[in-house]
Amino acid sequence: MTKQLTTKQVFRRIKRAMKRKKPLSLVRVGDGENIVLAQKSVWPLCTVMRQEWAKDAKRGKKGIPFPNTKFRNQVARSIRRATIVGILPLNDRMIKAPAYLKRGLTNLVFPYFRLRPKLTCHACINRIAVRKAVFKKTLKGKRILVINRKPSAIKKRLERKPYRLRVTATIKFSHHKQIKRTVRRAKKLRKRFDVALISCGVNAVILAPKIAAATGRVAIDFGKAPMKMKKR
Repeated sequence: MTKQLTTKQVFRRIKRAMKRKKPLSLVRVGDGENIVLAQKSVWPLCTVMRQEWAKDAKRGKKGIPFPNTKFRNQVARSIRRATIVGILPLNDRMIKAPAYLKRGLTNLVFPYFRLRPKLTCHACINRIAVRKAVFKKTLKGKRILVINRKPSAIKKRLERKPYRLRVTATIKFSHHKQIKRTVRRAKKLRKRFDVALISCGVNAVILAPKIAAATGRVAIDFGKAPMKMKKR
């Protein structure tokens, strides 16, 4: 049976995992992930490719091979392996995407791939958490690894007021083809970080469980949270 966690409950589990040095991965399923999973499963490819997100992905703007059913299956496996899965609530208003690409589509693709996460939370927990005290309180004093196309920019946001967090390592990532290299790099850095914050679009869904398993650390799909962080 699925258990829906609040933001505080999720960060309580994250804190406990870091204290015990146990792996934990959090992934999030939004419109992009739904579209990837819908390929030749619950939707024909022609329907998928009519979506603006899919058109951008085909143009190379999402850092993934698209359309691609092999990638689709990788995403499904990663969601299955994740400790906590973020899903959108019904009638979500936080993500700027057509309603039919949100929770309704999740409710179609999850049964198709037999995805039954034991622990779920709000898919926008990343955006919600950075504006709450629990984010800073949980990560204060912890060593953070940032993975992103431009990790130095996120590093600066985390280190400045009001967060004053400690980023001890960064990895540049821009495309799915860098998955294996990034996991190997994270494994080499495992003694230098307690939690990985991964902002790599849909690729973060694949990276988070892999990095958690390879390093024994906490790995979080951080998404666009840096854009929602409080200013000094």
